[in-house]
Amino acid sequence: MCTCGSNENFDSCCGEIIKGKREASSPEQLMRSRYSAYVKGDGRYLVLSAIKENQYQDDASLIEEFSFSVKWLQLKIMAVKDTTVEFKAYYKDANGVQVLHEKSNFFLEDGVWKYVDGELYNSKIERNESCPCGSGKKFKKCCA
Repeated sequence: MCTCGSNENFDSCCGEIIKGKREASSPEQLMRSRYSAYVKGDGRYLVLSAIKENQYQDDASLIEEFSFSVKWLQLKIMAVKDTTVEFKAYYKDANGVQVLHEKSNFFLEDGVWKYVDGELYNSKIERNESCPCGSGKKFKKCCA
């Protein structure tokens, strides 16, 4: 199963996009591949999948450092509308389980979907939510 949460094999889902074998066909597919790149610690892809004016090669090592400092748990796509994707990415760090909640903006640049920027939301994991660790328990009875 792919790290993005689809039922496809990683290599035929996000792996092909990250390796440059094919382009993402939609903003959601690009969002999923970017999440998978965080899971895999592929800062190079994350830089290259941004619009040209936001591609800073020095960011790749910082992204990789962060990616490898946490354990990625789950991606939830909350909403997809035209060129935006709202998602929650759950990860575990030294302080416990965290959630990154963002509404990302995408742009079709030279026929290829690219990440523009995102609006971060101040979200927390609700006590009665299913725990993002995959245990099947409620958060309050598990990783909280």
